[in-house]
Amino acid sequence: MEIMTLEANVTAPVDIDICADCQAFWFDKYESLKLAPASTLKLMKFIGEHTSRSKAVNADQLRCPRCTAPLKVTTDMQRDTKFNYWRCPQEHGRFIRFYDFLREKNFIRALSAKEINDLRQKMDTINCSNCGAPVDLEAHTVCAHCGSPISMLDMKQGQQLLAQLKQAADGIKPVDPAALLEFAESHPDWQNDVHQTGLVQAGLTALARWLNKARV
Repeated sequence: MEIMTLEANVTAPVDIDICADCQAFWFDKYESLKLAPASTLKLMKFIGEHTSRSKAVNADQLRCPRCTAPLKVTTDMQRDTKFNYWRCPQEHGRFIRFYDFLREKNFIRALSAKEINDLRQKMDTINCSNCGAPVDLEAHTVCAHCGSPISMLDMKQGQQLLAQLKQAADGIKPVDPAALLEFAESHPDWQNDVHQTGLVQAGLTALARWLNKARV
């Protein structure tokens, strides 16, 4: 795992561990809650720039890096969205996949029936953003492999995060979520990204492109 130093809300900067191969973060106790808005945006940009098919997690091999205790799988809720992670029984921290981190931060939402119908007009299948399995849009509205609903990155949440940054030294200002979506869909690789990696990762890739263009 590699270490990334991030700004915190009221404490000193925090060092988190990232495994791009596993598509996962390790957060020491409360580190995820301490993240400043700019840090959450930085992690979203990192996820968007490190697209890969994540390795399957062997739960029997997951151990706390602080005390080596076996990690325990845990399911939690963010509003009406479930997310999973593996926690240290001694409460030293937790291991969480990128997709579940975004769920926890409320950046992923399921598509409405109308949005799914609109998507069907453009493509027959997409890859599940959760497990990578192909989803036949004509037959299913959830992944037949892992049961995850067809979901997308919530551009409104991204806009709210940008709004929290206000007018920082880099000059980034809040942007209408519709403008972010328009930017995403105007890129020549957008439909291919959606087909190959799913709507969530395609949205993150588009967000990373926009942030790079804005020099964040």
